[in-house]
Amino acid sequence: MEMRSVDMDFHYRDSFNGTSLPEAYERQLLEAIRGDAALFTCSDGIESAWRVIDPVLQGWTDQNNPQLVTYKRGAWGPAEADQLLTRDGHQWRLGCVD
Repeated sequence: MEMRSVDMDFHYRDSFNGTSLPEAYERQLLEAIRGDAALFTCSDGIESAWRVIDPVLQGWTDQNNPQLVTYKRGAWGPAEADQLLTRDGHQWRLGCVD
């Protein structure tokens, strides 16, 4: 691995003498072949993540739970979020509003 300063107008091939940028999993596969596990998550970390995510996934499929509320990208959030706070006398403090 080589580290050095580069201009922010960055083209990998130009900055590293014609070397191509590795494909998405090329570096990870090469490190696995070399026996370097630094790019891989430990099994206990994966198990912990699934312990958090599994109940969420199950909740989304349970018809007795409220439906997942979505909103458009770039919006401040769904109206339901405002309603949730308002019922307890709170409101969002929005940052820079256009």
